[in-house]
Amino acid sequence: MKVALMGVGSLGTIIGALINKNGGDALLIHANKAHVEVINQKGITITGKMNLSGVRAQSITPEEMEGIYDIVFLLTKQTHNEIALKQLVPHLGKNSVVCTLQNGIPEEYVAKIIGKERTVGGIVGWGATYCGPGVSELTSDVSAMRFEIGELDGTKSERIEAIAALLNLVGTCVVVENLLGLRWAKVIQNATLSGMSAALGATYADILDDEKATTCAAYVGNEIVQIVRKLEIQLEDLVPGWSYYDLAFSDQLGLEKAKEWLREYFHPHRSLKASMLQDMEKGTPSEIDYIVGICSEWGKKVGVPTPICDTIIEIVKDFESGKIPLPTMSLLNRFDLDGK
Repeated sequence: MKVALMGVGSLGTIIGALINKNGGDALLIHANKAHVEVINQKGITITGKMNLSGVRAQSITPEEMEGIYDIVFLLTKQTHNEIALKQLVPHLGKNSVVCTLQNGIPEEYVAKIIGKERTVGGIVGWGATYCGPGVSELTSDVSAMRFEIGELDGTKSERIEAIAALLNLVGTCVVVENLLGLRWAKVIQNATLSGMSAALGATYADILDDEKATTCAAYVGNEIVQIVRKLEIQLEDLVPGWSYYDLAFSDQLGLEKAKEWLREYFHPHRSLKASMLQDMEKGTPSEIDYIVGICSEWGKKVGVPTPICDTIIEIVKDFESGKIPLPTMSLLNRFDLDGK
């Protein structure tokens, strides 16, 4: 069985390293030639919450792909999907399967390109930062290294179990029946803390230790839960016992409970910095349209106001268009909570 990871940035580097270290065999594919060369010559280094060096793995660029891959983990940014999927299609057989572990809700687009019958999806419940060629920092606690994956139709298949077995070499992987409910739960997770991280140029700790920033994150959660209810989607718990429905509120007491929920839930991830912010720092396009933008779009469709989500998007877009420098916590003054 030929297994490949496409788009081995911050997360993919760690996933690929641990699959290979713990008994699996996975090829790492990335467009950054320097990254590929270091992996091949020196191995992979993981820093932060995990310290490993010299983890052996084989890596290539997309142009070097050969033959057919049976299982592919898609970890590229959604902004790169059009190019990445066109490169991948010639190397997929009739029974190949692609598991997208991307942010947002990418399955519909991926299935349109490679076929619904070859598409499964899942989420990564932890964070990392790309430090340079061959090096990635694990920014979440090792105990938080969790995956949830599923077939588009919710069935339990041999192939989804095979994918789960590979991801269990990295952390804990759970197969779910309600992939869409899982996806929207992840959108809430990312839009709240990652969204605010991008808008304020901040770590999760910076946000959680600031009263107004945490309040804004709680309002983002509430906005999206109201959208999900309108869509009649049942949210899944990303961590057992922690329901994102607890972010819905209608009074001050509910708001305070939502803020406390965020502080406790994200405590293991305090050192994390949003991948969107990392992209902004590097001057590359962020996934704001796929993480927070999708919430604003659906809010308009179902009649749910999303003023805090909208402000996050406006700030990131202002930075990307050159109107403002890299955001800082001072931009909290752009979030209007007076009417809340």
